[in-house]
Amino acid sequence: MKKMNIQSYIYGITLFFITLSGFAQMPIFKRYYIADIPGLGWLANFYITHLMHYIFAGIFISLVVYSIIYFIIFKKGFGQIAKDMIIRIIIFSGLILTGSLLVIKNFSGTPFPNGMIIMLNLLHLLFCMALMIFGFYQLIKRKKELLSG
Repeated sequence: MKKMNIQSYIYGITLFFITLSGFAQMPIFKRYYIADIPGLGWLANFYITHLMHYIFAGIFISLVVYSIIYFIIFKKGFGQIAKDMIIRIIIFSGLILTGSLLVIKNFSGTPFPNGMIIMLNLLHLLFCMALMIFGFYQLIKRKKELLSG
């Protein structure tokens, strides 16, 4: 079985909270009364979840940059990139690019047209869903490998 390191735990915690706060940006927790459960009222507070999303996005970007630098230094370049890693690179790049543009959109005086804002929101959500689906796929694949071998 693969040994988990501290980076894997930080990555998992980061993805959990970035996903939780991202879904909280769409007011589903208040709409479906999840925020009414004692202790979860903060999920309906836009400003808390917005700040939380930005903080964990910064941690996520830091982990991605660290992984790239580690891969280049210790894995000796990009000659041995697997298909799973290429998919992950595409998803992470899409999330970081669309997320960065959405942050820029939040600055005052940024002239993004409404259609572009809607497209960025939908693309960001699409990449988020792709990451979740790909994560479930890898989890199932890993379980099958453990059972068969």
